[in-house]
Amino acid sequence: MHQTFDAALEINLLHANQEGADHNRAHFDDWGITCFNVMSSPGAGKTALLERTLAALTHDLTIAVIEGDMTTELDADRLRQYGVPVIAINTGRSCHLDSKMVSGGIHRLAHEYNPAEFDLVFVENVGNLVCPAEFEVGEHAKVALLSITEGDDKPLKYPVMFQEADCLLLTKMDLAPHLDIDVEQIVANVRQINTHVPILPVSAKTGAGLEDWFHWVRAQVHLRQSQPSLSGVL
Repeated sequence: MHQTFDAALEINLLHANQEGADHNRAHFDDWGITCFNVMSSPGAGKTALLERTLAALTHDLTIAVIEGDMTTELDADRLRQYGVPVIAINTGRSCHLDSKMVSGGIHRLAHEYNPAEFDLVFVENVGNLVCPAEFEVGEHAKVALLSITEGDDKPLKYPVMFQEADCLLLTKMDLAPHLDIDVEQIVANVRQINTHVPILPVSAKTGAGLEDWFHWVRAQVHLRQSQPSLSGVL
């Protein structure tokens, strides 16, 4: 009986969250904004990737960031240095952003700026390989990061994250010569979970592979802008 109650509660929570995510996505669609939900374990390099991305893409795309963190604005402050709007959301004890939290961020963005002027919003989720993948926030695509320092078993141990990913970045590739890690095995394990996701090896430190990531981002934004009525992942 207890397990049945817990399962029903989880279903209700996910259903309510999905309704909120659909509402958020409708706002983004109305404004012509593409939204990416950026997810990974702590320390995989989400903020470092966004720093390099903002430096490279703000010349031709108007970008904002909704930054999720449990207690601080340290990462938000790093991104603000690139001259883009950054809406910080502290989740307290919650290990992920949900659609209601992001809705608050969206309304703050709309209150302070003209949202129709933006091309792209990055949602940097809380570092966690479990919950963020299950709670949509209104994104058009999920971007997952996996640092090669985490080992090759993570796709098998946390399959939902990799099943849901629309783009996967293998980060910290500059460390590969110094690690006892088989990058090909990481890719093979991902392919057991998700046969079609683009896998982009990158290093935010050296810049290696980042042009492929920038190209993917631009392509997604431009395709959505050319088909404004299109919904869902491209």
